[in-house]
Amino acid sequence: MALSMPDKTAIHSDRTEWPATIKAEFEREARNPNGCVGTELLSETDRVRVWIIRLKPGERAGFHRHVLDYFWTSVNGGRARQHLMDGSTIEHTYAPGETRHESYSKGEYKVHDLENIGTGDMIFNTIEFLDSANRPLPIPDTVRHATR
Repeated sequence: MALSMPDKTAIHSDRTEWPATIKAEFEREARNPNGCVGTELLSETDRVRVWIIRLKPGERAGFHRHVLDYFWTSVNGGRARQHLMDGSTIEHTYAPGETRHESYSKGEYKVHDLENIGTGDMIFNTIEFLDSANRPLPIPDTVRHATR
């Protein structure tokens, strides 16, 4: 059975006010949606986008918007903090091979960031399905692996 993020229990969750820099970045993303759901786009066809997220300890992937159905797999496990669009901050641990699936109806989306708060590198693969209910967001050529 496919698991989703609502099935995952946070190791920490709170609603304390975000730092000013985080709030400002969230507001910028709201004005200009960021479709880069990984740090590098490894492959793209007319059906899927294959992303990788690589974060060293202390590194953070900024706010981005999920509009497409997708799944992610944790390659090597780790611990991360996320600021979610409902104003909460959560922390999770991830096991190697852990996989979660998400889907969105027309007009639905999720905005969040991801910060590696563990002691080792954290790597995820994210696969987006382009034939989802929502149109894909544009992404810059600078994140496309094949064009560099």
